[in-house]
Amino acid sequence: MDLVEKRLSVTACNVFNDLRRNRQLCDVVLDVDGREFHAHKNILSACSPYFRALFTNGMTESDMSRINIPNVSYKIMNYLIEFAYTREITLTVENVEGIFAAGDQFLIHGIVQRCKDFLLSHICPENCFGIRNFARSYFCRELEEIAMHYILVHFEEIVTADDADEFLNLSLADLIDLICRDNLNVKMEEYVFEAVLRWIKYEEVERRQSMPEILMHIRLGMTNTDYFMNNVKANEYVRENDLTKPIIIQTLNYTYNFDTTSATSGPSQVISRPRLPYKLLYAIGGWSGGSPTNTVECYDTRADRWSIIDTENSSPRAYMGIAVVSHKLYAMGGFDSNQYFNSVRSFDPVTKRWDEVSPMHSRRCYVSVAVLDGCIYAMGGFDGHTRLRTVERYDPKTNQWRFVTSMNHHRSDASASQLDGRVYICGGFNGNECLNSAEYFDPTDNTWNDLPRMTSRRSGVGVVAYHDCLYAVGGFNGLTRLNTLEKYDPHANNWVLCPSMYIHRSNFGVTVLDDMIFVIGGFNGVTTIFNVECYDGDNDEWYDACDMNVFRSALNIGVIAGLPNVTEYVWPRDQALPPPVIPNNQENIQQAARALEENLNRVDEAELDIGSIDGDDGSEDDEDDEDEEVPVPDRPPNHRRPPSGPSSGRDQSMHISL
Repeated sequence: MDLVEKRLSVTACNVFNDLRRNRQLCDVVLDVDGREFHAHKNILSACSPYFRALFTNGMTESDMSRINIPNVSYKIMNYLIEFAYTREITLTVENVEGIFAAGDQFLIHGIVQRCKDFLLSHICPENCFGIRNFARSYFCRELEEIAMHYILVHFEEIVTADDADEFLNLSLADLIDLICRDNLNVKMEEYVFEAVLRWIKYEEVERRQSMPEILMHIRLGMTNTDYFMNNVKANEYVRENDLTKPIIIQTLNYTYNFDTTSATSGPSQVISRPRLPYKLLYAIGGWSGGSPTNTVECYDTRADRWSIIDTENSSPRAYMGIAVVSHKLYAMGGFDSNQYFNSVRSFDPVTKRWDEVSPMHSRRCYVSVAVLDGCIYAMGGFDGHTRLRTVERYDPKTNQWRFVTSMNHHRSDASASQLDGRVYICGGFNGNECLNSAEYFDPTDNTWNDLPRMTSRRSGVGVVAYHDCLYAVGGFNGLTRLNTLEKYDPHANNWVLCPSMYIHRSNFGVTVLDDMIFVIGGFNGVTTIFNVECYDGDNDEWYDACDMNVFRSALNIGVIAGLPNVTEYVWPRDQALPPPVIPNNQENIQQAARALEENLNRVDEAELDIGSIDGDDGSEDDEDDEDEEVPVPDRPPNHRRPPSGPSSGRDQSMHISL
C-alpha cells in the first residue's frame, strides 16, 4: 500500500471488507448496470471525494439509501469498491484503461496513480503514442509528458518497428510537432526523413502534398551530402512538388557555401540547427602543457563540437578514474604532479559543482574503473611505491568503500569495463613489463578468472564493452604507441584483430556513444594530442570527429544521458552551425552549382514566391525534368559525415529498413 493511502490498518480493512461482503452495517446500496453493491458511506467517502460530496452535499442523494451510478460498468465498479476497502487492485493490459477512466471519474487518486504507473511500466515503441493520446484525452499532464519523453528518446526504435501503426496513423499536426523538436533523439537526420517517407507512403494519395510543410522542419543541412542529393532532392515527393524547391535551394546554398546567409535566409529556420543530444560526453582532467589540468570539456555529438565548461571546486588531476552513476560523475584517485590520491570527488552536472565523497582505502594513480549494478569498482593502480592488485567497491547509496577479492595480477595503467554482469580488466603495467593479460571478476562467486591473452601488450590501453564483445584499443607495448584494435568474444573465448585507428596513441579517453567507440586525446609518443576518432562496428570503419579544444593525455571520460539542463553544455542553438568545408574539387563544385541553378530556374518558371511555401497555389512540375544523381563531395570525414566512395563500408543511400 502507498503510505499516503494507508490510513487504516490491514486488520481494519479486512474487517470492513468482511462486513461489506456479509452486508452488515451497510448504509448505502449502489445500483450499477442493473446490479447492486452494498457498502458503507464512510469507507467510500474516505476513498473518493466524489462519493464524499455525493453523501454530504445536503442534496437529495445525501439521505438516500439506494443510489443509481450511471456511466460505469458493474465489473469496473467492483474493482473500485474492492480498492476502497482493501487498497489493492489487479491491473491488466485489458482493464487498465477502463479502471483509469473510472478512477478519474470518481476522483480516486490512488487508482489513477497505480494505473499511470502500470501504463508507464508497459510502455514500448508499439504503444507509446496510444498511451500519450490516452493521457491527453484525460488531461493527465504528467503521464502525457512522460510518454512524450519516451517517444522523443526512442524515436528511431519507434519508426523502424515492424508494428508502427500508431506512428503511421499520426495526424500531420502531430507528426510536425514531433519532428520539429530540438530534443528529438536521432543519431542522424536521415532517420527523420526516412520516417517521414514511411508516414507518407502509408496513405500516399492524401499525404504526398504535405511534403513541403514537413520538409520545413527537417534539418537538411545536417544530412550527409550524398544522401541529400540522391535521396532527398531526387525523391519523387520532393521533385514533383514545386513548393519544396525553395527549401532545396536553401540547403544547397548552405551545404556548398554558395550563400553565406543561407542558414537564415530561406523558408526553413532549422537548416543548420542541430538537434539536442540525449547523451553528453565529458572529458575531464589529464596532462596538458607539462602539468595536470582541471579543464572539463563537453562534446555535443549532434553539432560535432566541443565546449569548455566552467565548474566550481575543481582541481588539476591526471591519471584518475571516472565513473558515472545516477547522473553524477565520480573522479577517483589520480596524480597532481606532487602526490598520489585516494580521494574521490563527485561532479553534479546540474549544479556544476565538485564535492568530496568518501575516499578509497588506497592511493591509486593509473587506476582502472568500472560500474556494475550501481556500484563503482576501483582496480589496481600505483600508490607511489608499488603496483596494486587490490580492488575496492563503492556504493553511492551508503557512501562507503570496501575491499573485494584482489585481482590475479598486479597492474596499473590498465583499463576496465563491465559486460554481461562481469567486470573485465585488460593490459597495464606491473612494474617490470607491459601486460597482455586480461581477467574478469564474477560478483556471483567473488572470484577473478584469467582470460586468453591479448595479441599485443598494452599499457595505457582503452577498453570498452561494445556489441556484446570487449574491445581493447591503442596503448603502449614497451617499444611504441599502438593504433591497433582487437576484440574479445566471450562466446568464442578468443581475441580477434579489427581495423586500426588512424593515430597511434596511449593514455587517452575511450567510451561508447551513439553506438560507436570514441577515442579521445592521448599521447602519440612525441606529444599530447587533441584528436578524436570513432569506430563504427556496423561498417567496421574508423572516422574522424571534431578535435578537443585542449591537447591532453591521461584524461578520462564520462557519458551522462537525459540531463534536464542539456542546453547549458551544447553548441548554442541560436547560432547557425558554420557551413561545411567542401574538399577542393572544382568539377564537383560546378556540378552542385548547376543543380542549384536548375532549381532556381524551376522556381522562376513556376513564378513561386520563395518567401512563402505554405500556400495552396503550387504549380505542377515539368514532367520530363528528371534530377540526376550528382556525385558531390562530402564534409571532412567524421562520425556524422562518413567519407564517401568505394572505400566506405556505409551504404551512401542511407536507406533504413522500415
